[in-house]
Amino acid sequence: MQINIITAILIAVVVAIVAAVVTLVISNSIHKSNDEKDINSAKNRAQKILDDAIKEADARKKEILVEAKEESLKTKNELEKETKERRAELQRYERRVLSKEEALDKKIEAVDKRDQSLSRKEEELAQQKQVIDELNVKRQQELERISGLTSEQAKDYLLKTVEEEVKHDSAILIKEAESRAKEESEKRAKEIIVTAIQRCAADHVAETTISVVQLPNDEMKGRIIGREGRNIRTLETMTGVELIIDDTPEAVVLSGFDPIKREVARIALEKLIVDGRIHPARIEEMVEKAQKEVDNVIREEGEAACLEVGVHGIHPELVKLLGRMKFRTSYGQNVLKHSVEVAHLAGLMAAEMGLDAKTAKRAGLLHDIGKSIDHEVEGSHVQIGVDLCKKYKENAIVVNAVAAHHGDVEPESLIACLVQAADAISAARPGARRETLDTYTNRLKDLEDIANSFKGVDKSFAIQAGREIRVMVVPEAVSDADMVLLGREISKKIEDELQYPGQIKVSLIRESRVTDYAK
Repeated sequence: MQINIITAILIAVVVAIVAAVVTLVISNSIHKSNDEKDINSAKNRAQKILDDAIKEADARKKEILVEAKEESLKTKNELEKETKERRAELQRYERRVLSKEEALDKKIEAVDKRDQSLSRKEEELAQQKQVIDELNVKRQQELERISGLTSEQAKDYLLKTVEEEVKHDSAILIKEAESRAKEESEKRAKEIIVTAIQRCAADHVAETTISVVQLPNDEMKGRIIGREGRNIRTLETMTGVELIIDDTPEAVVLSGFDPIKREVARIALEKLIVDGRIHPARIEEMVEKAQKEVDNVIREEGEAACLEVGVHGIHPELVKLLGRMKFRTSYGQNVLKHSVEVAHLAGLMAAEMGLDAKTAKRAGLLHDIGKSIDHEVEGSHVQIGVDLCKKYKENAIVVNAVAAHHGDVEPESLIACLVQAADAISAARPGARRETLDTYTNRLKDLEDIANSFKGVDKSFAIQAGREIRVMVVPEAVSDADMVLLGREISKKIEDELQYPGQIKVSLIRESRVTDYAK
């Protein structure tokens, strides 16, 4: 229908064009010639043109109709083809759905069969369990009849056996762990140092790290602080010591771990208070004077210690380091006095044994030389002391005595053993380390009581000023494997019940003796 309308419109347009052309031709013909003949001729031509146009329009109409029919047929064929394809696809989908439904039906049937099989098996298992329970009851009764033990008694016996095996295995594991720990000695040493610091630092750190300077009046505090704190900042920067100015009347507290720097700060501050002129330039001048004064005191103290002991030929730098120990304390005991005491004791014992008393005194005096700079140099005071003695060409006997005085290495001479003994005697002397006699004896007694409280312990002896306890065990009651566990239990109880500086060595000794007579 739409194609017919278009065709009619085209024909009308063509007719209109032809009519216009005919009219134009006729008009021209009229203007050019008034001759009637020309008019008729023009009309004839116009009629012919009109007829040709009508024929051409009819022909075009037929062509358009043919093309429209062909297009309509083509569209119809495509629609039919598409319809067939969709119908085929739907049939494929239907077949797939049917196959899935069949497979699902089969699976449901298989699951039903499996459920039935499981139900049967559960019933069979329940019957077997009942039979097994009955057999277990009969077996237990038979075992009790044969062994003469009840189930509880048999259980206790098994637990005891397993406990002994586990105890033995635990002892072996602990021993292996300790062997591995020895290989990691550096790490263990750091842990011991941290433990010692935690145990003893809080009790005496205040009295060993501060110095108090008395002031003539509280007005002096403001002068020490200075405008905007410039005086106190200069003093702290120059000395490396903190000044604590609080509500304490007529006093300033100097706080620092380095006793020599603290002494320099104390002397400089006292000089400034006496002088009265307190400003940064004057502070620098007084600190320099105080440093020189402390250096002189250090040198004089070192020389006095050498003179008191009767040791000569020590390198001047070692003499200065000895003097520095005047300002160093260990558990409240002055290290320089302790070293002089050790030197005297070692010299006396060496003389009694016919050994070289001078070498023994020299080793005793220098055995703690590492403590003079252990705040400045990394490492233990033993290793620092060995390095210093080697650096300043001390003989091998003295170097070994310094290295071995805490048992870190094996002593290579009798003098090294004497220095060990003298060091222990000086440190163990009641009162040497600010312990009263009652406190000292009570600590030793508590150590022995803890060790004696364990089963299998025969005797115990606290030695080395309470730094070691030796425990004698009954060999029939304690095996070699049990000793590892017993030692750990004693150490744990000591840690839980006692307060002490440093660490305590627990040594267990097991001895078996067999005596027979040949007749």
